[in-house]
Amino acid sequence: MKAMEQALAIMNERFGKESELSLATLDGEQPAVRIVNSVYQDGSFYVITDQRSRKMKQIAAHPQVAVCGFWFNASGIGENLGALKLKQNQAKRQWLETVFSAWLGNGHTDLDNPNTILLRIRLTQGVLMSHGIRYDLDFTQKENFV
Repeated sequence: MKAMEQALAIMNERFGKESELSLATLDGEQPAVRIVNSVYQDGSFYVITDQRSRKMKQIAAHPQVAVCGFWFNASGIGENLGALKLKQNQAKRQWLETVFSAWLGNGHTDLDNPNTILLRIRLTQGVLMSHGIRYDLDFTQKENFV
């Protein structure tokens, strides 16, 4: 197995389920960071959030973001994929309802609210550590996700 294949298998094992991730954005010239619930799939992390939130305003102004998880850090591009209730987001919505089922029904998030959106963090490059091995990852190579 090639190093990138090994790294992606570790990414799927570690982050292919609900996981907390630190998400850093820019607020003007100041960095801003917060913990988000996320799930990894095919080179991207997905987050359910409110489009009126500070993080989404910051991403709209500066889409370059950074993330940090368990023995992993990366940079990427934050993308607002629109309301979860939109037809084009239905497959992801169903998937996320399962992934986030432990907390999704707590009343904090209304999936039918037009302001509840799907944030995709499309990774570009990162570093993953596992059992003393460092993986330098280039997520821009599409063949890694075919």
